[in-house]
Amino acid sequence: MNKKLIIIIVVVAVIVVTALAIVMWAAGVYNGMVNVEEEATTALANVQSSYQRRADLIPNLVETVKGYATHEKETLEGVITARSKATDVTLTTDNIQEYQKVQGELSQALGRLIAISEAYPELKANESFQSLQVQLEGTENRINVARNQYNEAVQQYNVTIRRFPNSLLAGIFGFEKMNKFEAAIGSETAPQVKF
Repeated sequence: MNKKLIIIIVVVAVIVVTALAIVMWAAGVYNGMVNVEEEATTALANVQSSYQRRADLIPNLVETVKGYATHEKETLEGVITARSKATDVTLTTDNIQEYQKVQGELSQALGRLIAISEAYPELKANESFQSLQVQLEGTENRINVARNQYNEAVQQYNVTIRRFPNSLLAGIFGFEKMNKFEAAIGSETAPQVKF
């Protein structure tokens, strides 16, 4: 009777230890996936923050140009409309392409606004305009850096959830592949500059 009891205790102990090991492994994998997902969503928020900084600079730039370029009403209204569209779309991992499209429209409108300065030497020499132009250029660089950092975080997240055996738990817990920022359609063709 003692042998049977010892065998049962050993079998139960092995089952309990194995179950605990599996639970600990699953918890570690799950927590690792949560960490990389949070890094990716934080990087996405940083991208949106950079775009918001650009949107915040635009009204000052438009007002500065408006004082000098009174005949450029259509261009100024185009920038304001594009900014409004761009700030109406909230960036999520599911609508990156839509977000990128409205941001691209805003970039084009800003390009036309900056081109106006060539026709107005006194505007081009204005310190406020020059300062805003430098800030806008710096913001564009920040946006690019933030998008690259997001893509790197998403790559790490996607690799983590797609590797076996993590992929088994990712499916169970609802971790889904995230989208990356990609070049806008037509960006492979350099824009034509005409004066």
